[in-house]
Amino acid sequence: MEVETKEKIKRTVREILKESDMKEMTEFKVRQLASEKLGIDLSEISHKAYVRSVVNSFLDEERLKGPDETEVNEKEEEEGEGDGGGGKGASKELDDDGDLIICRLSDKRRVTIQEFKGKTLVSIREYYKKDGKELPTSKGISLTDEQWSTFKKNIPAIEKAVKKMESRV
Repeated sequence: MEVETKEKIKRTVREILKESDMKEMTEFKVRQLASEKLGIDLSEISHKAYVRSVVNSFLDEERLKGPDETEVNEKEEEEGEGDGGGGKGASKELDDDGDLIICRLSDKRRVTIQEFKGKTLVSIREYYKKDGKELPTSKGISLTDEQWSTFKKNIPAIEKAVKKMESRV
């Protein structure tokens, strides 16, 4: 499957999922709707597998947000806030690879949610610019869902250690 086709499928599937009632939506329905929108037969095995990976990636990202953040985002969308008035989902920024940018730590560093070899990763990484594109460097870390959970649980201990170090200065 061509990279351009994969990107079109990914974008379309994610749009469908963002606009869907997740209690009613199925992978089959997503594939069917995407097929209609794109005019591509997505019932082939390779297409089915790719759509499944995009759906799983989307669901993993939603789980990583946690219930509190998801509820806040849903309320903001209902009230028309949090998206700069640009419509539903306008505040979500994607990088050149289609990865969700959670935040920019500086001009060169950012936190993204990305799909790699079928796994969803939280990536904290440095980027550089080349030919107008921002590309990732090897400087950074990508955490699996399990590693991210462990890290989150230990944030209070990290903050305590940092405060202790700062008090020595």
